[in-house]
Amino acid sequence: MYPQGAQAYQQTAKVVESPRERESALLMKAAAGLQKIRDEWDHATHEDLKAALTFNRKLWTIFMTSVTREDSPLPHDVRQNIANLGMFILNQTREILIDINPQPRQLEVLVRLNRQIAAGLRGM
Repeated sequence: MYPQGAQAYQQTAKVVESPRERESALLMKAAAGLQKIRDEWDHATHEDLKAALTFNRKLWTIFMTSVTREDSPLPHDVRQNIANLGMFILNQTREILIDINPQPRQLEVLVRLNRQIAAGLRGM
């Protein structure tokens, strides 16, 4: 259980954080989880890999669902680019999961894309 101060901070952070900042933070969280698996490859289990990939896949599924809705405020070309990136990420994730002998380098593109998109959302 969190101390009361920590709970208050979390609630305040949710209120003052913009949607772009939240999306960026979630992408960085997903990237960090994947990077940790890559860095600790020899000690990570298949379940660790699966959990990190599942979190990333769920996140990108939410992004794709959001941008493909008719009421999305984003320009059509941005929506299409995000959807295409999402499809690439989902395909990469599937390939890693079905690979009998996955390699840590397979995670690099997922980590890099998440970090790049997160930086773009933060305006860097």
